[in-house]
Amino acid sequence: MTQTRTTRLERGRSALGPALELVHTGRAPTRAVLTAELGVTRATAGAVAAELEALGLIQVDSHPAAAGSQGRPSHRLAVAPNGPVVLAAQIHADGFRAALVGLGGRMVATAPGCMPVPADPSHIIDAVVEAGATLLRETGRSCLGAGLAVPSAVAEPDGTALNPLHLSWPVGSPVRALFAQSVAKAGVTGPDGSPVTAVTGNDVNLAALAEHRHGAGRGARHLLCVATGHRGVGGALVLDGRVHSGSSGLALEVGHLTVNPAGLPCHCGSRGCLDVEADPLAFLAAAGRTPDPEGSLLRQSRDLLRTRYADPSVRSAAESLIDRLGLGLAGLVNILNPDRIILGGLHRELLDADPERLRAVVADRSLWGRSGSVPILPCTLDHNSLIGAAEAAWQPVLDDPLAAFG
Repeated sequence: MTQTRTTRLERGRSALGPALELVHTGRAPTRAVLTAELGVTRATAGAVAAELEALGLIQVDSHPAAAGSQGRPSHRLAVAPNGPVVLAAQIHADGFRAALVGLGGRMVATAPGCMPVPADPSHIIDAVVEAGATLLRETGRSCLGAGLAVPSAVAEPDGTALNPLHLSWPVGSPVRALFAQSVAKAGVTGPDGSPVTAVTGNDVNLAALAEHRHGAGRGARHLLCVATGHRGVGGALVLDGRVHSGSSGLALEVGHLTVNPAGLPCHCGSRGCLDVEADPLAFLAAAGRTPDPEGSLLRQSRDLLRTRYADPSVRSAAESLIDRLGLGLAGLVNILNPDRIILGGLHRELLDADPERLRAVVADRSLWGRSGSVPILPCTLDHNSLIGAAEAAWQPVLDDPLAAFG
């Protein structure tokens, strides 16, 4: 084999990962766009697309040229509709959800579970993995990885949950090791028969990653995500496509920004943090509602906001939370200077309820917000933490598609 031929093959193989990510995120809908984005020849782009199609990851369809156009027709590229999946799992204060997610962030199947979260994390991790393994058996899909989202900062490189404040888990629970053990025990294996790689991350970090690739954050270079799920408030920063996790995975604990110095005591030891002043429990309390212990706090607060917003007590509670949230966002804008802010969970509902009030608070309290150059948008993906767990599981495949198949 000539040196030129060898170099061409190596260049094509090194382009497999970038090419797959372009199709996965919808940035290369045709082979012509793929050629331009990769900066390779048309022949190389065609070979790369053919290799990814042979692996069962994408499909290449002939796309007729538009009427009156000249030259060869391009080819449409899309993720393979019946291709492999990853197992995605999420644990929250009210239970768990498992799903099978394909390339492109497409959810193939899902199974929710409602159960009290026990003090031993292995029990609920086993339950959510078994739910995912059942989905794999029922669908017969090939699995290439597994990802878990948890409501806690996850320290790197050990994969331990350092502050599961709204769960009864011990501080420092080895969630990544427990997840990997559960995946192996449930018989979730890859194409070569060995247990798939299992990864774990903070739920808001993973939600931000999913929104950046497939949702409201697409195209942003400095994306700030703030969200409240079933309990507490989290934040994440995506810089040039990667989650900024700090030196050890603990960056952007925005829930512990003080927005009301005389406010409620927080689990972290401070008072008036976003975590206890702007989450679903805080909203229900401000509206004078007693939470139903059997139902999701997030669902209860959403339903109240959507159906009873005309009630003065509900509207007053919403305005109080919007003001607290806006104060926290203003501080983050001053520090981080993001080019876009996206809000998830109950915060998305508060933005929809009174967008002008929230934007006015941020503008009044921040240097850069006054210019009006920081868009504040709602997250657009359902179950974005779950999709983000899948993104983390897909990442090794995006980095090296051939290695994923042994």
